[in-house]
Amino acid sequence: MDQERRCTIPKDAIGPTLLELAKENDKIVVMSSDVSVSCNIEMFHEKCPDRFFEMGISEQSTMSASGGLAAEGFIPVYVALAIFSNGMTWPQTRQVCNANLNVKIIGTHAGVDDGQDGSGHHATEDVAISRALPRMTVLTPSDENEVRAAVKAMVEYEGPVYMRVAREPQPVIHEKECEFTIGKAEYLGDEGDDFAIVFEGTALKQALEGWEKLKSLGKRGKLISIRSVKPLDVSCIRDIAAKVKTIITVENHSVIGGLYSAVCECLAERKYKAVVKAVGFGDVFAMSGTSAEIKETYHVSGQRICEAALEEDR
Repeated sequence: MDQERRCTIPKDAIGPTLLELAKENDKIVVMSSDVSVSCNIEMFHEKCPDRFFEMGISEQSTMSASGGLAAEGFIPVYVALAIFSNGMTWPQTRQVCNANLNVKIIGTHAGVDDGQDGSGHHATEDVAISRALPRMTVLTPSDENEVRAAVKAMVEYEGPVYMRVAREPQPVIHEKECEFTIGKAEYLGDEGDDFAIVFEGTALKQALEGWEKLKSLGKRGKLISIRSVKPLDVSCIRDIAAKVKTIITVENHSVIGGLYSAVCECLAERKYKAVVKAVGFGDVFAMSGTSAEIKETYHVSGQRICEAALEEDR
């Protein structure tokens, strides 16, 4: 994996992709709660004003309206910062799932990617919140090209879907027209059985850094992107757990209820060779600062991934 590759901001793929899809599907409408510029969907507002609903700072009402539009046969896509589209709308989202309404939710600025606005704007619980809801599908694409493919997949999928997207620049590792299959993990590297780094998409940069550090030390393992936390690719997780010494889960999210929890849950019923170690945020509200500063402070880093993999050798 070449760490010198081009980096872009994944959320910037959202607006152009929705515009492209809207040309082919007149049922797509986009919902916003006063963050259309931040989420890169203002272009949809400009090009399709009659299919764009600016609801103001009223996230719960936006989700309720999305459910009503879905009940009438539309495909509403609610795009906002993850703490707003997900964290502030739980009762309304639960009702959307209860009715199995075809609402699509995109949470940008995932994890601590809105770092300098402080813990009130961080979203380190959104995977836990959404995957606990029956009927909710939870997607975690990585780079801009995979986000583009994931938006297309979620619109085609019937039922409620939540997708978290990074604000921070991420290395571009996928081709522009890559495929995205809901429920399937993706092997990005498979060079041995010393370890497996298993990550959710918004932690791509840290996962790549850990992968490269371990390779430089002569360790050979696997690098796996969990593109879909729910449904989780259980067969993939169980297969690697039977082969490697250590699985390191990496997430820009709390390790409570997030990817680490999901992986441990699917392995708990049987004995496996691997131990599972978590790299993510603990039981904390993180400090304010740049995303990079926060991740380093709380050890969500390539260095911590490397240390976790080497602990079993001591």
